[in-house]
Amino acid sequence: MAERKVLNKYIPPDFDPSKIPRLRLGKNRQIKVRLMSPFSMRCSTCGQWIGKGTKFNARKEPVEGEKFYSIQVFRFYIRCQRCAAEITFKTDPENNNYLAEKGAQRNFEPWREEKELNEKIQKEKEEEEEDDPIKALENRTEQSRREMEIMDTLDEIRLLNARGERVATSGDAMIEAVEAKKGEDKSLLEEDERLAKEAFSTVGGRRIKRAREEDAVGREHEIKQAVANNKVATKKPDALSRALLGIKNVKRKSVVSKEKEEERDPPEATTLSGMLGTYASDSD
Repeated sequence: MAERKVLNKYIPPDFDPSKIPRLRLGKNRQIKVRLMSPFSMRCSTCGQWIGKGTKFNARKEPVEGEKFYSIQVFRFYIRCQRCAAEITFKTDPENNNYLAEKGAQRNFEPWREEKELNEKIQKEKEEEEEDDPIKALENRTEQSRREMEIMDTLDEIRLLNARGERVATSGDAMIEAVEAKKGEDKSLLEEDERLAKEAFSTVGGRRIKRAREEDAVGREHEIKQAVANNKVATKKPDALSRALLGIKNVKRKSVVSKEKEEERDPPEATTLSGMLGTYASDSD
């Protein structure tokens, strides 16, 4: 088993490669290929249906004297799976398709008739224009209008593409601008929060609790109702109630403070009697 793995072969010293005859192959010889049927067909001998994409061992040969410009036309030979009858088809480069040649009939395919139908419509249109010049003028006007619409659509597409390219090239600048805008918004928000803290805080830094609007309205209603029922005298209003009713803080002097003031400054009547008594004692 070791001899099959050698890399070098023995060449005798009297070997002359020019004496080996060359194999001359025919120009139009057949080649064995493996292919799939390009279209669905029905065998003409036994009626076997052959679907599109069925694999076959086929023979391929160029067709003599048939070319589409410089493209060579090829013929393929296959055999029916049921009766082994020979079936041939060839390429059709003009229509980008295949043509069933012998041994089978191609199934009906509606899209194959599209080209023939278009050619028929074009021919009828040309004949109608030759007989009726007004119709020809209308057709040319309609065609020019359609061309103008197509050009306008193309201009819009070009404009959109150019705009997209500009956006793509300036994408980094747009991202930077958006980030800068976010930074400005954040700084403004922080500034607003700082001003709000300063406005609603005392000198010592303590925060002032703000009553909600609904609570203030309800409190004002209750106080007004209490005043109407003569109940305010028994209850001292708080700071919020005084502020809502417009009552100013008035400091009242107590009774003890009044007595002390009277002792310091006696009334005018007492002072006058003393003066008279002193005058009477002097006269005696």
